[in-house]
Amino acid sequence: MGYCNGCQALHYLQNSTFSLPECGTRNWVLKNRLSATCTFRKHEFSNGFLKIFQLKQRGILPKSFKVRAKAKDPENLRKKGNSQLKIVLEERQTAPSLSDMTMANENSTKEQSQQVAFGGFPIFKKLWKKALKFLSSLPLAIGQLFVIAGLLALGTVIEQGESPQFYFEKYPEDNPAFGFLTWRWVLGLCLDHVYTAPYFLGLCILLAASLMACTTTTQLPMVKVARRWSFMKSRSAILKLDVADSLPRARIQDLGVLLMGAGYEVFLSNSALYGFKGLAGRLAPIGVHGALLLIMAGATFSSTGAYRGSVTVPQGLNFRMGDVLNPNGILSRPISAFATEVHVNKFYIDYYENGEVSQFHSDISLRNMDGKEVLRKTISVNHPLRFGGVTIYQTDWGISALQVHKDGAGPFNLAMATLQNGDKKLFGTFLPLEDDSSYTKPKGISILARDLQSVVLYDQEGKFVGVRRPGSNRPITVDGVDIVVDDAIGSTGLELKMDPGVPVVYAGFGALMLTTIISYFSHSQVWALQEGTTVVVGGKSNREKLGFPVELNRILDSIPEIVSNELVETNEAVSLDDDEVSLLSENKFEINKMKVLS
Repeated sequence: MGYCNGCQALHYLQNSTFSLPECGTRNWVLKNRLSATCTFRKHEFSNGFLKIFQLKQRGILPKSFKVRAKAKDPENLRKKGNSQLKIVLEERQTAPSLSDMTMANENSTKEQSQQVAFGGFPIFKKLWKKALKFLSSLPLAIGQLFVIAGLLALGTVIEQGESPQFYFEKYPEDNPAFGFLTWRWVLGLCLDHVYTAPYFLGLCILLAASLMACTTTTQLPMVKVARRWSFMKSRSAILKLDVADSLPRARIQDLGVLLMGAGYEVFLSNSALYGFKGLAGRLAPIGVHGALLLIMAGATFSSTGAYRGSVTVPQGLNFRMGDVLNPNGILSRPISAFATEVHVNKFYIDYYENGEVSQFHSDISLRNMDGKEVLRKTISVNHPLRFGGVTIYQTDWGISALQVHKDGAGPFNLAMATLQNGDKKLFGTFLPLEDDSSYTKPKGISILARDLQSVVLYDQEGKFVGVRRPGSNRPITVDGVDIVVDDAIGSTGLELKMDPGVPVVYAGFGALMLTTIISYFSHSQVWALQEGTTVVVGGKSNREKLGFPVELNRILDSIPEIVSNELVETNEAVSLDDDEVSLLSENKFEINKMKVLS
């Protein structure tokens, strides 16, 4: 007596190292379930599973072929490496022949020998899998996000890109911020340019690697499984689903049409049906990961390929963009717009009723190399000017000069010095009254201003004399000198930026919002099996736990009942034309496409 088909499969699984008694068909039990008990070594048992997988890949074994094993003595298996294992192979179809398996075994052995010949490839493959498992770890990704968020917070609190002298004064050693933060910490740890520091960029790269590893090892396989049509051919398996029911005197074809009308993609094979919808919800997590990668790529490009610069320009003067912009990284490349000349036509300030500054504006003209004006615009805070890839922001203001008449002579332009910065700005200048080198202390009039609305004058002794509004033409006498304040000339503080990563970051954030919304779409699946005149239906949904049962029950209620005594044929594939229309329970559903598998 020779081996049965099932025993041939077991014989192959055992790698021809075990002899099974000639059994005929005694191990081929109910529902084509094959079981046998043998003694395996642990590594041989793993090889057996690997070969089953290879048989599936080559199409020798159907993909629905299942292998299960159970150790009768797990403790003995851990200690001695040997144990009795019950191997169960399940498949309604006939097991593959021994000749096909032997050929697959020879090919597998040949491939394994080739891998070993190429420098121990299996070892590298094992290390690669361990690296992917480590990078796709959720605790690792969460830790990276927390560290990056902390660094971003530090970059917000600590001023970025200032000169060392600024940090010497801002964070002195005798009065450290927060009790410990001094300029040594700031400069030593690159906290003055956190976003371009090597450790910050390294963390971003590590997070990107984690996202890609998670996408490769988790998200993509989930999508492949979701797209794969799979039929359930067991009544008990369907009834174990979240929502299940049995419909007597019904046809599975009618269920398929109703599911298509509800937006499902339906597959029908003989007496089995599978339908799904909402696959976009499964794809969305991959889109979220891609959007995050896009954001990080744009931020990295910004930190290594941008140009930045700032300038304070008095009203009426000009400058060239290229003279102000400085490269920010190794990928920074100049563009043609750097030759453009910027001219400040006018600077003015808007005030609140209480006299505080509310907004400041700069009327700017852009001129090409020939001196021709190509663009003119008035900018203000949060309303920048964009030209040729360069953005000009309104960031600050000041008073550059004070124009006065002295005893009818003039006008004289007195340069204003910044005495105090911040929200309460203070500017000052000095008008000398005598030119006598014999005096060690110069004599003159002090003039102070907080904005362009008015100036305050003090005599030689520092006593308050009066206030005048520029342009009022009202003279004021100080120490015998008549002074008229003609104008206060403002200066605009501009920041220029050429950042090629900004569009990439914006696109990433847009994709992130879109894919986050799509990720909430529910992925619903329905299985059905025709058993005579009864249809067994079941389904599940990953998100819509409350709405899915209602929807499925509504569809089941719409299935028409068979009133004839004819039995439903279940041995032939169902074929429906694309334009066929079925009238079900007084409702018409247009059939676009039903995939029928023979």
